[in-house]
Amino acid sequence: MKALLTVEFFYAVCGVIMAWVAGRILLGGTGPRRWGAAIFWGLLAVVFVGGKSIPPRFVGYSVLAMALLAATGRIAPSRENSTSRAERLAEADRLGNRVFWPALVIPATAVAGTLFLGRIHFGTYALLEPKQLTLVSLGLGAMLALILALRLTGASLAEPGREGSRLLQAVGWALILPQLLAALGGIFAQAGVGQIVADLVARALPAQFPLVAVAAYCVGMVLFTVIMGNAFAAFPVITLGIGLPLVVQQHHGNPAIMASIGMLSGYCGTLLTPMAANFNLVPAILLDLPDRHAVIKAQAPVAAAILVANVLLMYLCVFRF
Repeated sequence: MKALLTVEFFYAVCGVIMAWVAGRILLGGTGPRRWGAAIFWGLLAVVFVGGKSIPPRFVGYSVLAMALLAATGRIAPSRENSTSRAERLAEADRLGNRVFWPALVIPATAVAGTLFLGRIHFGTYALLEPKQLTLVSLGLGAMLALILALRLTGASLAEPGREGSRLLQAVGWALILPQLLAALGGIFAQAGVGQIVADLVARALPAQFPLVAVAAYCVGMVLFTVIMGNAFAAFPVITLGIGLPLVVQQHHGNPAIMASIGMLSGYCGTLLTPMAANFNLVPAILLDLPDRHAVIKAQAPVAAAILVANVLLMYLCVFRF
């Protein structure tokens, strides 16, 4: 069944935004590094807009080029004019708690789209693409949030483009880090890293005890996420290496419960690693914090507490339901 709103449409919208960023850098920047930044965002725009129609080899070479530009420090943000601190404080006082409404629209639309909007059809056309219902709902929520934000603030249509460009350039190459690390996790899984991890765990730990198997899986998700910087990258490796052979096959645990709590354990690792630069380093940079690892230090106690709770929760539930 065809759909009116597809994930490819929202990918193309993202690509247009990145092309806008590349154009602003090229036209408004100074110095030789603006060319590297413009090429980086331009290549990313082509990949997002082209999508499935682009040959995979071109995408691979584009990723290598973007990684080379980032590694050699050729990505420099252009000077984007923004509001002053006094103007931002005045606007915050005027809006009050209404400033949070657009942010709340995004998850609300994602939930509503997943549960209800997927049932809406117009003849042979569905409103949202059924196979990517959650992602399409998320994109729809972002567009609705933008419309609401413009209405609340009274800003012009040019303002989101200008501020969005500034924020994207501040994030920089870290924007694509989750996707790259997730792809690397899939490569590791295909290369048999999971089996190597399973052999090491079996030799080092008494995995015949269910609690040990559960703890090894949860802690393994944390440690591998810290190394990879992304729980999606750690999930296939640790699940194939520890979760399935030890928790599910050896001790007959529920795979759905194991996977869901295991993924949450991986997120504990995301809170602890500078490899998750888009989560842990970029906020410190945007807030001008003197300690670039301040976010990680603040999150560490919470991550440890959640990890302990995950181990206990999985042990109590995975073998009983």
